[in-house]
Amino acid sequence: MSVKYGKFELPNKIILEEENASKTFGRFIAEPFERGFGHTIGNAMRRMMLSSLEAPAIVSVRIEGVPHEFMAVEGVIEDMTNIILNLKGALIRKLPSDEDPHSKEQRILTTVVEVTQEMLDANKGLVSIKLKDVIKDGNFEIVNPELHLFSVTKPMKRQVDLRIGFGRGYVPSERHQVFDKTADDILLDACYSPVRLVNYFVENTRVGQDTDFDKLIMEVITDGRVTPSEAVSFAAQIGQLHFDVFNKLKTKAISFDDDGKSRESEDDDILEKLCLRIDEIELSVRSTNCLQGANIETIAELVIIPERKMLEFRNFGKKSLNEIKAKLHEMGLGLGMDLDRFGITRDNVKDKVKELMERYKKKKVVPAEVA
Repeated sequence: MSVKYGKFELPNKIILEEENASKTFGRFIAEPFERGFGHTIGNAMRRMMLSSLEAPAIVSVRIEGVPHEFMAVEGVIEDMTNIILNLKGALIRKLPSDEDPHSKEQRILTTVVEVTQEMLDANKGLVSIKLKDVIKDGNFEIVNPELHLFSVTKPMKRQVDLRIGFGRGYVPSERHQVFDKTADDILLDACYSPVRLVNYFVENTRVGQDTDFDKLIMEVITDGRVTPSEAVSFAAQIGQLHFDVFNKLKTKAISFDDDGKSRESEDDDILEKLCLRIDEIELSVRSTNCLQGANIETIAELVIIPERKMLEFRNFGKKSLNEIKAKLHEMGLGLGMDLDRFGITRDNVKDKVKELMERYKKKKVVPAEVA
């Protein structure tokens, strides 16, 4: 038995703006939401990304011949306090996987740092030891390999042990649980959180004739240990796991009124739009010519292309890009759309559109512009 609720607008797409996207920055747009839900979802996602994501960090260091952190190291300009401060800036990327059952356990990475007189002579008597010189384990990717750790002025050969741990948030050194700790292990404060900043904004968006629905815009900045897309995806999965416990109280299921419009008919509307030809959506002559020059003939071929790729087309500039984005937004579409649920990929888009047009012709429901 179910309880019938009124129509509830749910987001049906999320777009990553390709223009400014990088390994550390992403701007995501999700819409449409019922009024007020943009803030509800945006704030929850922001809090989970800032507090709940995991990443590796250095939790202790041991340098041969250095018993504690309050001493100088022979032949090294920096003292141990400064070396530790530099190590806190190390960014290491490794995502635990099901294939590696010990991926969350602390690991000790051992390297022998050797500086010869020849190296000193070649570098005018000063050799900079960087993060890439002390982490050579293939299981870890160094995000900032050129991070300076210390400067050597005399020939030396010392073993350096770094203990890598996994966690969440910021953990001071006294709270680390370190097993097999030796007397000369120096513990470090660890910043595990890989997300540096999350901003979200809520704007109005149109659904049919109504313009008071929410569009959620999230700007995510990471330090490189996870990508922005990974941060959003991981936070969403964490949220779903936490909401599952409340669903155990379910006594009756709820269903939503679709105002007589089923998901199937909504899909048909989208597919009809995807079958339209480029010259049928009232773009400027310049934009139309650019798209035709790139062998893009239909809306499906256009929306499946990421925004960043559009700017690679010959004679295609930001003015044309903004015009196309505005026109697609009016149609409820956008660049970089995932059309997998329709079985459409960049490799088969032309063939799929032809199949769809033939199907619509047989059903006699081809859009007026296509018929």
